[in-house]
Amino acid sequence: MSIFGAIGIAQSGLTVHRTWLDAVSDNLANISTVRPTSEAAFQARYVVAQETPGPEGGAQVVGAAFGSAEGRMVYEPANPLADENGYVRYPDIDMSSQMTQLIMAQRGYQANAAVVDRAKETYTAALQIGRS
Repeated sequence: MSIFGAIGIAQSGLTVHRTWLDAVSDNLANISTVRPTSEAAFQARYVVAQETPGPEGGAQVVGAAFGSAEGRMVYEPANPLADENGYVRYPDIDMSSQMTQLIMAQRGYQANAAVVDRAKETYTAALQIGRS
């Protein structure tokens, strides 16, 4: 594999992990979003990634999967969005799971960024050898 191949693979990993970070941050930002029971709850977004076909390798985002629109019903009669029975709809998002995914996506992003840095250093060193 060439240096440029490593940079290309790491770049695709950076893109996938950045998309994953965006999805998790959206999920966490909307964890307390309240809706009336007549509407769908906020749906958590999950990134679907796969290996890039071909000799180049890497990964790519191929879509998104969404959580349940049903959410969870919570009894909050004082909430202005409550129905006649006092219920509102919250998203069915588990904060601990989202925080775990956030850490994994962050570490993956950092690892791919480190690969780009090392490949750049290697390329620069190779150019310096050629100048001597």
